[in-house]
Amino acid sequence: MDIKNRIEGEVYFVTNTVVDWVDIFTRPIYRHIIIESLEYCQKEKGLIIYAWVLMTNHMHMIAGTSGENKISDILRDFKKFTSKKILQTLLVESGESSREWMLNRFEYAGKNDKKITNYKF
Repeated sequence: MDIKNRIEGEVYFVTNTVVDWVDIFTRPIYRHIIIESLEYCQKEKGLIIYAWVLMTNHMHMIAGTSGENKISDILRDFKKFTSKKILQTLLVESGESSREWMLNRFEYAGKNDKKITNYKF
């Protein structure tokens, strides 16, 4: 059976980037947040991941969805949750050597977006 027959819905190539291409995913604590969030979206929201790669400052994913949730809704929730969780972790992570610089970059980006109240990740 070829892959065309196994895929029920549409398949999407997705890229998510960090503001200013900040290299935050060099640190395991932030990579684990991404992994946990992807696993949650798979189990609870019907995200199907065919392939993905997490780079130091962005991620690529070939994904689809099963069930009722649209891919855009799943990705919206994924980005909202992970950005909040990463920022919360960064705010309390006192051992982070680039912490102040990263927070300044995210705060500056947030100030230039009327939809953002504090930080844009």
